[in-house]
Parts: sequence; C-alpha cells; structure tokens
Amino acid sequence: MERVSARQTAARRPRRARGAQESLASIVLVFESIVAFLAGLTIFGVQALPAGIEPWWGVVAGSVIAVLMMLTAGLVRHSWAIVFGWVLQLTIVAGAIFVPALALVALIFGAMWAYATIKGASLDRRNARLAAEAEQRNGD
Repeated sequence: MERVSARQTAARRPRRARGAQESLASIVLVFESIVAFLAGLTIFGVQALPAGIEPWWGVVAGSVIAVLMMLTAGLVRHSWAIVFGWVLQLTIVAGAIFVPALALVALIFGAMWAYATIKGASLDRRNARLAAEAEQRNGD
C-alpha cells in the first residue's frame, strides 16, 4: 500500500465543480462525435458526395467534426463553446444533403443538445439560488 505524504495531499487541488449544463452538454457532444465519425464513413461508403469530389472527403469531414465535438465537449464551461456546439449541430443538419438519414440524427441530437443547454442552465440557476438561500439561512 502506497503512503501519501502530507505534502502530496496539500498539493492536490480540489476538482472544479461542474454544473448540470456543462455535464449534460459534454455527454451529448461526446456521443454525437461517434455518430459524426460514422456518418463520415457512411458518406464515403455510399459515395454520396457530388461528382468531382473524392469520396474519402466524407471520412475527413466526419473525422474533423468528431474531433471538434470532442474538443468542444471539454470546453463547454465557456459560453462561446455552447454557441459553437449549436454550430456543430447545424453542420450535422447540413450533412443531410448527402445522406438524408442524417436529418433524423440531427433531430435527435439537436433535441438532446437543446435540452442539455437550456434545461441544464435552468437547473444551474435553480441550484445556485437554493445554495444562496441555504447560505443566507446559515449565515443569520
């Protein structure tokens, strides 16, 4: 059994508290990144791109979108990342031009993203209000 010294214990920082919006939004984006990559493979497999564009660009596009979603998932504590998440949702909608089944994916994940960002922010506000009320009662 490894012993932890007092200095090592003191050097550890507590984890940053994450709100409901941040947690839910990052979960949605990570799972959607898998779907985005698979959508790129589908575009490649069915060769759904217009004439003159090589099918392997579907894999590249799906991979880039998947990586952007994963990076954004780690940054959703910032308000600009929430906005960028909406841009990524619209990108998936645009993919329905090549594979119409992506419209269903965009609808499902778009609804989950909307719930995560809107209801998550509402939950965060409520929790902050309840914490402030509890602190005020304890402070008197």
